[in-house]
Amino acid sequence: MRVAFVRRKECFSPNSVEKDDAILQAVATRMARRGCEVDILPEDDVCGEADVWLTMGRLPSTIQFLKQEERRGAVVINSGYGLERCARSQLEKVMCAHSIPAPGAKGSHGYWVKRGDASAQTSRDVVFAEDDIELEKVKADFQSRGIHDVVVSAHVSGDLVKFYGVGENFFHTCYPTADGVTKFGDERRNGVPHYYSFDRQLLHDTVVRLSALVDVPVFGGDCIVTPQGDFKIIDFNDWPSFSRCREEAADAIVSLVGQRIAKKQKQIDNE
Repeated sequence: MRVAFVRRKECFSPNSVEKDDAILQAVATRMARRGCEVDILPEDDVCGEADVWLTMGRLPSTIQFLKQEERRGAVVINSGYGLERCARSQLEKVMCAHSIPAPGAKGSHGYWVKRGDASAQTSRDVVFAEDDIELEKVKADFQSRGIHDVVVSAHVSGDLVKFYGVGENFFHTCYPTADGVTKFGDERRNGVPHYYSFDRQLLHDTVVRLSALVDVPVFGGDCIVTPQGDFKIIDFNDWPSFSRCREEAADAIVSLVGQRIAKKQKQIDNE
């Protein structure tokens, strides 16, 4: 069985290239130990056929190729169709339509402006605005860079909680401002965690439901837990680096691949 891995282009891994490579290599090593023929491909050179595609790629050309492979019958994780739905503007529509808790568009503690057509590639793609006047300036800057699809959400005060998930069976949460690990430094705006009490099982159920809605079973993201114990999802991404739980996540991804292969074989047998 050929299993092809697609590395994420470096522009989509700001300050995280080594971490992204590490989780991909961890899964590839496990698949090779199971007797699979393993190839790791750069995102700029995705081609050929494979029984299974495991991808961190985000280029439009990669997404189209993966959709083609999925139609051909290959197992693709995460789905090219799912990757399209992870664009922030698309994701916001899905979350609104299915009542996934998220920040509102208006608030009294400032705003976050994010590019809506793709994931953040630089610190200028996720920007905090203190008030309405600064908000317009930030939006104008996006426009000047040719980014016309933006998502604006109100800042929510509370504990920043990062989550990682693989299907329904693996879920990990942590407080990124507690360990100081940060991509752009934006996490520090919420300050040190107060460890407000919240329903972790409800958060798990909610993000698993979101991952199923967009068809992205290997996922990560962030939420804000308010002093009242409510949570708001502020970010959701396909295949994160899992840097805080890499070995456990790699085991879970391999298990997920096995489940998807078995499901595909059952479909073939029933045809």
